[in-house]
Amino acid sequence: MFAVTILGNNSALPTLERHPTAQIVTCNDQLILVDCGEGTQLQFARYKIRRSRLRYVFISHLHGDHYFGLIGLINSLSLLGRQDPLTVFGPPELEAILQLQMQCSGTILQFELQFVPLLEEHQGVILEDKDLKVSFFPTQHRIPCYGFIFEMQKRRRKIIPDQAKAYEIPAAYFSKLQQGADYQRKDGLLVKNDWVTLAPPPGKKYVYYADTRFAEDLIPFAKDADLVYHETTYLHNLAERAAERFHSTTVEAATLALKANAHRLIIGHFSSKYTDLTPFEAECREVFPNSDLALEGVSYII
Repeated sequence: MFAVTILGNNSALPTLERHPTAQIVTCNDQLILVDCGEGTQLQFARYKIRRSRLRYVFISHLHGDHYFGLIGLINSLSLLGRQDPLTVFGPPELEAILQLQMQCSGTILQFELQFVPLLEEHQGVILEDKDLKVSFFPTQHRIPCYGFIFEMQKRRRKIIPDQAKAYEIPAAYFSKLQQGADYQRKDGLLVKNDWVTLAPPPGKKYVYYADTRFAEDLIPFAKDADLVYHETTYLHNLAERAAERFHSTTVEAATLALKANAHRLIIGHFSSKYTDLTPFEAECREVFPNSDLALEGVSYII
């Protein structure tokens, strides 16, 4: 299972219908929270997302609409009796902010809160486990800001049954073959793994572009991605304003997806000045047909 669930799709000012940026990436049995705008924990409850499965939090930058909900969520997790560690990845200043908030309120967490700073000079892979690899990269915003690449890894090789049988490999050994091991027969023949297995299919790739203005340098990060999320704060008639405020328009997001050869684009971070979002989708689809609005409560399978 590899999917993205939108919890918030609005920019700086929340509205009664739309919430600041937050989304959940589901990778098998673990949940990853990407940004945590105000009210995110209420969205957890509204969409019946199990907070106990949350393992990692990624905060792209320190504008409030991307992290003001974090301390409330952390405090609630503790009140609910969480004991498993929680790892937060974010700009280095975020650790001091969280510590100050907890110090001033006398909060003592019931679980270990781990913090990993995001530093531009260390961009690249920052998390890797058996299922998932996460990388980060700098975007172009008014303050340090990062995007994230989530790759679901396929590690198990595929058995070729007829070949395995021909080399007299017992079925009990197949799990080791799937992990890449060779097989030593009793007669001394070493059966190479690639004689009896096929390489695993390529993993799935999801790319999250946080706040940014359009830049050609950002396109390679989304190359051949299965799904791309990109901010579209403004419709394209406000391209000049978008550039001045280090944001993007519909056409710019769609152009990035097109040039990156992405498979699908979802757009969000809409300015509160808009009530009707259908023009956003229409403008994107004129450039990149497989574009959709990132709608709150909707899960997008990767």
